[in-house]
Amino acid sequence: MKFYIGTHMVNHAKYLERSFISVNRLKGRRSDFAANDWIMDSGAFTELLLYGKYRYSVDDYIYCINRWSNCGNLECAISQDYMCEPFILSKTGLSIVEHQQLTIERFDQIIKLTSIPIMPVLQGFEPKDYINHLFMYGERIKAGIRVGVGSICKRNGNPTEIIRVLESIKQERPDLKLHGFGLKKTSLQNTYITSLLYSADSMAWSYAARKQGRNANGLEEALRFYNKIIEGLGKKPTQLRFIEKVV
Repeated sequence: MKFYIGTHMVNHAKYLERSFISVNRLKGRRSDFAANDWIMDSGAFTELLLYGKYRYSVDDYIYCINRWSNCGNLECAISQDYMCEPFILSKTGLSIVEHQQLTIERFDQIIKLTSIPIMPVLQGFEPKDYINHLFMYGERIKAGIRVGVGSICKRNGNPTEIIRVLESIKQERPDLKLHGFGLKKTSLQNTYITSLLYSADSMAWSYAARKQGRNANGLEEALRFYNKIIEGLGKKPTQLRFIEKVV
């Protein structure tokens, strides 16, 4: 499994082998930044949780994708999806099926306007919801592509629930390269979960550092967490030199 460290400190990306950066951290930025392999997140969770909608249009997102595509190796951007946790549904006043349809509508608009690969997202809450969404996508979900699995980050405390969702998708479409959003250590260190995933991201390092009285913005914290997860996957920890002092 490929692991991407989520970071809200864009200038740290050059020190990270793989990073996951929200478009919300790039809005208003003017200068380019250095990076290695990275994925752009659509900022969906923040937008819907705080505002119950996207404040920015598809065109705004496309501008950001194209603007920052020359920084490092932007592997793909996440489509603007609509999460389906109960507390998100209460913010929008819509149903799971309506969120799923809106997710597809945004995907259809985005892929027409950029040459950067766009990762579609499967949404739902129960396993059957994700299968229904898969059928709603139809031929858009081509064989062997990377597909995000949404609305699982708040279920890290019960890895069994995440397993049920991932297994149901894999049973229906074993060819898909699944990406898990916002996983925490309990899930990232579960070897069965990681065997079902092609990739995953996490910013749990920042929350843990803040909770334990350490620097929630610290590059050292991010690297320590990244290397621990990488070691758990049986890979050699990344050895990165500090070229300059990072504040």
